[in-house]
Amino acid sequence: MNNFKKIGMTALAASLVSTSVFAGEMTVSGSASINSEGHSGVGLDAGTTFSMGNQLTFSGSGELDNGMTVSLSFVLDQGDDGTTVAPSVTTKKFGDAPFDSHSVTVSSDALGTLVFAGEGGASTASSIDTSVAGDIWDSFDGVKSGLVTAAGKMSDSAPGDNAFFYTLPSMVDGVAVNLSYKPQGGAAESATGYGVAYTGFDGLAVHYAVTDIDTSVATTSGDHTVLKATYAYGPVTVGYSVSEMDLGTATGTTDKELTSMSVSYTVSEAISVTYGTEELDLTSATTDAEYSVIKGSYTSGGMTVSASMADGDNTAHTTAAGEDLEYWSLGLSFAF
Repeated sequence: MNNFKKIGMTALAASLVSTSVFAGEMTVSGSASINSEGHSGVGLDAGTTFSMGNQLTFSGSGELDNGMTVSLSFVLDQGDDGTTVAPSVTTKKFGDAPFDSHSVTVSSDALGTLVFAGEGGASTASSIDTSVAGDIWDSFDGVKSGLVTAAGKMSDSAPGDNAFFYTLPSMVDGVAVNLSYKPQGGAAESATGYGVAYTGFDGLAVHYAVTDIDTSVATTSGDHTVLKATYAYGPVTVGYSVSEMDLGTATGTTDKELTSMSVSYTVSEAISVTYGTEELDLTSATTDAEYSVIKGSYTSGGMTVSASMADGDNTAHTTAAGEDLEYWSLGLSFAF
C-alpha cells in the first residue's frame, strides 16, 4: 500500500460545510491476481481463459472541526467504465478512461452515515443480494451450449449513478437500519428502499431489505426484496438467502426468485471449504435452473490460492441436455 499525504482538503470540506483547514490523507490500495476458468458440457467446448486483477482504489478521509468525518473513494478498473451497448452503437460514459465506482461519505455518531455515489451506488436490497452461495448462476450467465444460450440471470436494483445510501445512527444494540434513494431521472420516477440488520445474538446475522424499481417500462419496474441469514457456530457457518424481483404487470410474467443455501467449514486459520446450492425460478418458465458449487481457499503470508467446481442444470430453464454445464476456476491473489 502506498500513502500519499495531502494537507488541507478544504475544497471537499467547503462544499459540505464551512470549516477551518484540516489535515487529511489519501491512500492507494490494490492487489495482484491471476485467474483461470473454463466451462464444459454437452455440445460445449469453451476452452480455458486467463485474466488478471487490475483495480486500484484511491481513498482518503479527514475529521472536520464539527466532529463530522468526510471520506472519498475512487476506483480505477481497466475496461470497467460503464459501457452501454445499443444496437450497432457502443457508448462509454467516460470515454476510454478506466473509471469505476466513486463516492463521498459523510458520517458522525449523532447523524449516522450518508454515502453519495457518483457511480456504482447500491440500494438497500442490492447491498445484500449476493447469495450465501456466492451467486453461482453468474458463472453460467450467457454461456452458449450448442444452440442453447444459458439464460439463467438474476437481476438486482442497484441504482448505479448519483444515488444516496443512508445508515441511521445506532439506536438499539445489534440493530442497524438503512435507507437508499435514487433520484428521478428521464421518464423514471425516483426509487426508495429500506433495510434492517440484526446481529444481536452471538454468531447470528439476519438482513432484510426492499427497494423500489422504476425504469419507466412496466415490464421492468416493480420492487426487489432480499432476506439473508447466516449462523456461525465454531468452525461451521450455515446460510440461507432469498432474492426476489417482482416486476411487470399483475400477471408477474417477468418475476424472478433466487433461493440459496450454503455450509462453510473453517479447517484452520489458512484453509476454508464451502458447499452451496442455488435455485433460480422464473415465472415465465416451467423449469427452474439449479446450481451447486464446492470451493476452497488457502491463505498464507498475504497469498491466497482458491479453487471452485460448479454444476449448472437446466440453465436456460428447459430440460434440454445442452443446458447441463460444468464450471471450474483457479485463482492466485496477492495482498500487499
